[in-house]
This record gives sequence, C-alpha cells and structure tokens, in this order.
Amino acid sequence: MSFKFHIFSKISAYLLGFVWILPLLYAFWAAFHPTEYATKFDLFAPLTMDNFVSAWDQAPFLSYMLNTVIITTLILVSQLFVCTLAGYALAREEFRGRNIAFALIMMQLMVMPEVLIVENYQTLAGLSLVDTHLGVGLPYLASAFGIFLLRQTFKTIPQELEDAARVEGLSGLAIIWKVFVPLAFPTYLAYSLVSVSYHWNNFLWPLVVTNTEASRPLTVGMAIFGAPESGVDWSVISAGTLIAIGPLLILFLIFQRRFIQSFMQAGIK
Repeated sequence: MSFKFHIFSKISAYLLGFVWILPLLYAFWAAFHPTEYATKFDLFAPLTMDNFVSAWDQAPFLSYMLNTVIITTLILVSQLFVCTLAGYALAREEFRGRNIAFALIMMQLMVMPEVLIVENYQTLAGLSLVDTHLGVGLPYLASAFGIFLLRQTFKTIPQELEDAARVEGLSGLAIIWKVFVPLAFPTYLAYSLVSVSYHWNNFLWPLVVTNTEASRPLTVGMAIFGAPESGVDWSVISAGTLIAIGPLLILFLIFQRRFIQSFMQAGIK
C-alpha cells in the first residue's frame, strides 16, 4: 500500500510540476519563434530574436528594471536591518511588554496589505512621496514575517556564545554583527530570496502609487506593455515577459542548490 502511495505521490508531483511550468514553456516557445508560430507547435519552426528586439524597443525595460532593482534593494536592506535588531531584542533582551510587542507583530501577519492601500496612499500623498522609489518601498521597510523568522533563529543560538563575546568586550551591536548574523546566514539568504521574489513581482501597490516611468517597476510596465489597446502580439509579449523574469530566473538556476539548502536550514516552507 505504501509503495503504491509513493508511486502515486511521485506521479502527482510530476504532473503538478508540468502544469506549473507549462506557461513558462509556452513563453519560451512564443518568444523565440515568429508570430505565426505562437499558437502552432512545429519542430521545424524557425528561431528568431526579433521578438526581443521589438519588445525592448516598444517599452523602456531598462528603466523598469532599474526601478525594480532600486526598490527591491531598498526594501531588502531596510528589512534586514530592522528585522535583525527587532528579532534580537525579542529573542535576547528582557524588557517590559516584550510578549505584548511580539503578539502585536504576529497580529500584523493576519492583516492583508491590500486592506491598507487607501491609508498608505493618503499618507504618502501627505509626504509628497507618490510616484517615487521610496514611496513604493515605504510600506514594506519592516516585515513581521522577517522579525518572527529571525527571532526564532536567534533563540536557537547558544547563550554561551553571546556570554563569551561579552567577556571579550564586544558591544551589543558588535555581538549581533559578529555572532548572530554569521550563524543565521542561511536564514538571511532564504528570507532575502522570499523578499526579493515577492517585491520583484509585486503589482497592486506599485500600480496605485506610480504614475510615470521614473518609478514604475517591471510588473506595472509589463501590464501596460501587454494591454489590449497596445496591440496583442503574443510573441512580443512573451519576449517581454522573459525579459522581466529573466534576472530572477537566472539567479535561481545558478544558485538553486544554495537556495534549497538555505530554505531547509531556515525551516521556511
């Protein structure tokens, strides 16, 4: 019975993986073939790079990509800094109201970001940060999930290591930097991948808060690029899609072993 279940689960996993990757396979097929072959499979269809040239000429992908890199980097650096300090405080420091503060942070995980869009937009408008990189990233500069993850990781680090560092005369920040951060590196790497992939693909909030190409990320740019009023050419749209997801896809393929190991060590599911 267990053998049959094992075979069934393996077949189901392969089928699910195939269904998941099917849109990506179609995007590759359409992007590298002329328009007339976008919906027709032919092993002898000619290959072409013209779709990528057309997509690159029709939309400022370089500007969109630069904006996305700036926004995701700003968010990631801020999250790692804030989450590290908050996670350490909640894991190691004794202060009044620590459990209450942690409970409030955990409650934030149950609040969907979409619920706060109107309030966040009004706040940014009052600060004159609409249509800016900082405006796109400001609501995400801290992460309840990141704080929780690092708190749990820091609690597993032996107290003896921290005591030894204090005996050596290290300050609190030095202990965090030289003891806790290196030992939590797999958690940092796994969380960084989650954060970058989420904000690289984030769409609704950037759509609301950006108005021009000066701060518009790839997701919003692709939505405008693929809009019906712009003309639907699936080969060109597929090429633009590959341009948009290419950096993340390449990074994952290069570092996939390290990413998987980090996820396993960090316990992120």
